[in-house]
Amino acid sequence: MLSSIYIKNYILIDELEQSFADGLNIITGETGAGKSILINAIDIAFGAKVGKEVIKTGTDKAVIELTLRNNSHNLNNFFEEYGIDNTGEEIILTREITQTGSRSRINGCLVNQDCLKVLREMFLDIHSQHQTYTFLQPKYHIELLDSYIKNPLLEEYKNEFCEYKNMSAELEKLKNMSQKTEEQLDFLKFQVDEIESADINSVTEDEELSNELAVLENAEKLKELTGTSYWALAGDDGSVEDALYEIKSSLSKASDLDNSLEQYKNELIDIIDRLKSLSSNLNDYSSSMENDTARIDKIQGRLFLLDKLKRKYDGSLEKVLETGENLRKELDGIEFSTKNIEELEIQIIKKEGDLKELALRISEERKRQGKILSNLIVEKLERLELPKVRFDINFEECPLSSDGTDKVEFMISTNVSECLKPLAKVASGGEISRVMLAIKSIFAQADNIDTVIFDEIDTGISGKTSQALAEEVKKLAKYTQIIMITHQAIVASKADRHFYVKKTQGETTNVNIYVLEGDNKLKGIAELASGEITDESIQFARTLVMG
Repeated sequence: MLSSIYIKNYILIDELEQSFADGLNIITGETGAGKSILINAIDIAFGAKVGKEVIKTGTDKAVIELTLRNNSHNLNNFFEEYGIDNTGEEIILTREITQTGSRSRINGCLVNQDCLKVLREMFLDIHSQHQTYTFLQPKYHIELLDSYIKNPLLEEYKNEFCEYKNMSAELEKLKNMSQKTEEQLDFLKFQVDEIESADINSVTEDEELSNELAVLENAEKLKELTGTSYWALAGDDGSVEDALYEIKSSLSKASDLDNSLEQYKNELIDIIDRLKSLSSNLNDYSSSMENDTARIDKIQGRLFLLDKLKRKYDGSLEKVLETGENLRKELDGIEFSTKNIEELEIQIIKKEGDLKELALRISEERKRQGKILSNLIVEKLERLELPKVRFDINFEECPLSSDGTDKVEFMISTNVSECLKPLAKVASGGEISRVMLAIKSIFAQADNIDTVIFDEIDTGISGKTSQALAEEVKKLAKYTQIIMITHQAIVASKADRHFYVKKTQGETTNVNIYVLEGDNKLKGIAELASGEITDESIQFARTLVMG
């Protein structure tokens, strides 16, 4: 349950801290005073979308911090999965909103929206006017029913249905691929053969062949130049090699006279050895150079083919090879698809049969539990001053969907002379409020939700109905913590803790929240009852509180 809330620099609130009672917490205040601010802050702390506009003007960030007390949930796996420090029964939930975004922490550890969603499902349910509208839409009725039943088969069905949809999409893809014309297939095969028969060695084969061709086309010139270089170095008398040998002879004699010249002699010997190797290599290169016209013709033919492929398939051998690989996959896929469409169709038919069987079992359980839920709602509504009410859940069979084969709609009749009609078309504002309270009361106990928030659930009711609603909310508060905004004095009189929201206008506008106790609580109820505080309204308030 929610133990306390701390708010700083949020909308019109400078700073406040309030604690909540275990049972029924009532929020009242004048119209426009900002009663929903507290509920919205709780919603934001549990992960609702929020923008920087909630930051109080003139400040850098807003902070909302909730303290939760856990008495009924085993959270060991939750804390371990999300890496949160387990601090025992008390859980601190913090949301900071800055100019650039927001971040959430649980027990000081940063958490994401998925984590907050899991926590929210265990601890909090907020019923707002928007949610009332949502509940009236038939497409949400099956979701409500399933949330009450909690049938494990439904999750299995949804997983199977997801596989079924994926298989159907794959079948459609295969059929589209197999519908190519014979002419298209022939052209595809021609392209694949053209690329694969080229037998391209690498993405740089054209560069390597171009380099080799340049050498072959200049063989005579290269032979002449390298041969001349060889003869100059080592071939004739008076060559560089002969001159170096004469220098070596002189240095040998000189080093005999001065051994410090030995190092120069050795350096020269090293030079002569390297020169011999160079001249030998040049001689070999020159001897190997031949005018190989057959090889030139072959390379030119190969380069012509590669250039043709490059022009056709986007400019480089890398693109040619990539295109060839993609075309091969497409061709293989077509050939594969024609062989496997029939097999996949058989699998889909079987999967569809399994789904229908599973959907039938789910539908039977929905109908069985639907009767139980309808009876429970009728019992609640009768206690809420709808004595002639009838409520039923209508089922229609529909094609397979992610929800099964059921179309579900809530039906109601509030007058004995009227037949059952769709909830959205029949119920008045006050009747809708009571239906929503009945549903929420049943679901809150079934779901073991710690805290339920009602934002003006008592709209459109008065008199005996208000009394019945107050008693029903008070009864629910024995099992679940309730936080409720109300305009009804009789509902407020049942509060275990009564909060009064007041807006003040000075140099700045501020919203403050006070706990009403004793005489102040009587004055707050009196003001709700008659619009002003008089001796008569105070006495009436005292009568309500005393019961």
